[in-house]
Order: sequence, then C-alpha cells, then structure tokens
Amino acid sequence: METEIAIKKTEPMTVAFIPMTGPYSQIDEAFGRLYGWLQQKGYAPSGPPMGVYFNSPDQVPAEELAWELRSPISGEVPASDPDAEGAGVKRLEEAEVVATIHKGPFYEVGRTYAAIVVWMMENGYEAAGPSEEVYLTNPAETPPEETMTEVRFPVRKAPGPDLQATA
Repeated sequence: METEIAIKKTEPMTVAFIPMTGPYSQIDEAFGRLYGWLQQKGYAPSGPPMGVYFNSPDQVPAEELAWELRSPISGEVPASDPDAEGAGVKRLEEAEVVATIHKGPFYEVGRTYAAIVVWMMENGYEAAGPSEEVYLTNPAETPPEETMTEVRFPVRKAPGPDLQATA
C-alpha cells in the first residue's frame, strides 16, 4: 500500500501541554495527568491529542528522551507555563507541515517516519521543527492494527544549490 504524503497547513489553536523527559512507556500515565489537569481546571478538550518528539531513541538513551503531550482546548484560555502539576497552556500558530496517516501499531510507526523523510528529500523540503503525532483513534478502544495516527513534521523549502555564475 502506497503512503499518501502531502503538504498542508495546520490551524492555529490553544493547547494544554505537559513536557516530559524519559521513556515513552510514560505516555499513558502522562496523558492521564494531562486530562486530569484539564478536568480540574474546567478546560474542554476540542480535538484529538498530540505528541511532539524533540529527539528519538536513535539519538539519545531512553531516560534522555524529550517529548510533550498536547490536547487542543476550546475557549479563550490564557497561556501559562507549566504549574506545580506540570501542565500549562500555549498558543500554536498556523504551520506548514508534511503529513501522512500511519495505520497500525505504534511500534511500526518508524516506517512512516522513514517514508516522510525520503519524501521531504525528494521534494525539496527540510524539517523546520520536531516531529508531531496526532492520535486519531483511542488505543484503549481500537485494536493495534486499526490504530490511526497522523505523523507530521513542520517543514520549509530546502535551500537549493547556489546557481550564481562565477566570473
């Protein structure tokens, strides 16, 4: 099956977020903390949750992984740094991203990342920020082979070769 990869614009949004360090095995617990914080604050989630990954297990040991979980929220909520609970609120601006849908278990998502990187190189784009995953299905309610995740990178056109004539 061919992976459909495309450039698109994301919408500006306000998100609640929780920055994390360490292994990805903490994701379930971290989402529990984030959604508990949202409920405590009375904020209403307004879209699928997201993960942003600032490095990868290929680059650093698991205990040094840096990542952030996000939930879009509705209403006029002011930005705030993480509080004593570890969560905060920020505004995300519109961004140009390269994106595709990964269908299947999370442990197979590496193939999708590889396909995106190849597509970016072949189409003259480079990453302009960390990778992002938008979780379109709930893994607690969806069989692993049916799990849907949008995988994306913020991008910009890569600089082309310098074509100036030399005299």
